[in-house]
Amino acid sequence: MLKDMKTYTHLKPGQNGTKRLVDQYGDKLLCVRYRYDEIRHVKMKTVEIIVDEKPCKPPLRYQDQDMVEVVVPFSDKDLRDRLRAVHGRWDPEERLWRVLFGSIKGDIQLTERILKQ
Repeated sequence: MLKDMKTYTHLKPGQNGTKRLVDQYGDKLLCVRYRYDEIRHVKMKTVEIIVDEKPCKPPLRYQDQDMVEVVVPFSDKDLRDRLRAVHGRWDPEERLWRVLFGSIKGDIQLTERILKQ
């Protein structure tokens, strides 16, 4: 059914043609689309609304070649050895490790310890 419809107008909340819908849906309204069904020769007004919101952690957005700072105590021998194996460098002044993201991206224990910038 949607493949037969052509969208001819896409409006943001507050624009002419959306005011009654803004009154009805408030801040939950994201957009209004006017569509035309070429087979049935019908015009339709559709709305996109927010039905659920949940807090979440944004996914890591590092490239493999990005240098990341990993907080691992120098006393944690297992993680320290894993960082050394992938050529991580210990910074004694900052008390953290610097390593290429691509070399640790599959290691959950290390990626969870990346210092958020």
